Amino acid sequence: MKTVLVIGYVWPEPNSSAAGSHMMSLLRLYKQQGWQVTFASPAQQTEHMVDLSLDGISSKAIELNDSSFDEYIHELQPDMVMFDRFMMEEQFGWRVEKQCPNALRLLDTEDLQCLRQARHQALKQGKDLTKQDLFKTDLAKREIAAILRSDMSLIISDHEMKLLTDTFKIDGDLLHHLPFMLNLEKLPTQTLRFQEREHFLVIGNFRHAPNWDSVLYLQQIWPLIRKQLPKAELHIYGSYPPPKATALNNPKQGFFIKGWADDALEVMQNAKVCLAPLRFGAGIKGKLLDAMHVQTPSITTNIGTEGMTGQTPWPGIVANDAQGFADAAVALYQNEEQWNQASGHAHELLHERFNGKQLGNGLIERITQTYANLEQHRANNFFGAMLNHHTMKSTQYMSQWIESKNRLAELESQ
Repeated sequence: MKTVLVIGYVWPEPNSSAAGSHMMSLLRLYKQQGWQVTFASPAQQTEHMVDLSLDGISSKAIELNDSSFDEYIHELQPDMVMFDRFMMEEQFGWRVEKQCPNALRLLDTEDLQCLRQARHQALKQGKDLTKQDLFKTDLAKREIAAILRSDMSLIISDHEMKLLTDTFKIDGDLLHHLPFMLNLEKLPTQTLRFQEREHFLVIGNFRHAPNWDSVLYLQQIWPLIRKQLPKAELHIYGSYPPPKATALNNPKQGFFIKGWADDALEVMQNAKVCLAPLRFGAGIKGKLLDAMHVQTPSITTNIGTEGMTGQTPWPGIVANDAQGFADAAVALYQNEEQWNQASGHAHELLHERFNGKQLGNGLIERITQTYANLEQHRANNFFGAMLNHHTMKSTQYMSQWIESKNRLAELESQ
């Protein structure tokens, strides 16, 4: 296998989101194999997107609902096509199948969006999530169909692996558990000590709904912390802060909306405690990995730790209600012994769960084996073949209809 095409939902922004960092780790892994890698996307370019050419990765702007992609991929003839999230598989999967049927089709789910959406709706309704909440959504049907149509899907969380196999009854041969791949050799040997740090920190892309909900939830939590620590400050960092976020900036209460962080690890290391009061979401949380990287203890919820815990104790405290969260934050902030113990667990957990070299080798081995037995692999996936036969036809015709409609509009405008 030598040629890889990655179709991205957005251009990678590793300094803006965990998804961007995860994508870059995959692209670099493929380059390390000596493969020719091209990243293509229909998304608009952004000020924070990474320069892929610095890693020897080619870039290609592509169009939605346009047969120009067919001509492009027919000429490229990649050995593997990786779709970034299920929406890209929906848009381009049938075109890939038609133009290069022998290419391995890999889906990088990032996280299960249907799970995140269902949890969000359950939170709004003030109830616990049920299996019926998951099953009834159109998003779940679309996302699971994309997983079935693909030759293999990358699943970032072991919780989501179990959900897919036990609840959705997906064949495990179609799934591969791949957490974030960290370069453990870059972990700092020494970080700032308890006495050298101050204040609380929150970080996360404001465009990501769970992160924005966390900021809103902190409107309840922070006064409870501030009551016990009247001189403490909360610094909230993240890319793309909307006006509704900056409007919450309140220096008198020590509540600061900082916005973009030039160096996330630096601001994380200067903080004494990282707060991540996540009430819904999916996948695993890059902000908490960053905290562990610089040995900053964290206070988070069960949603925050999901898919990240192992045999090593959590490097911080887990709390699931506002008062409990505030009390845990205050305790960790004031107790040096407890803080040092939590900080010490950070690198242990990274070594236990996120060894990039081991995870990368496992993925390449799985890709190689699947590609070598692709015909039999697909023969074993009857439901995927059925969906490709029926569902993809409807997607194809819809896309072709949109393309024809767009061309007609162009002619009329002339």
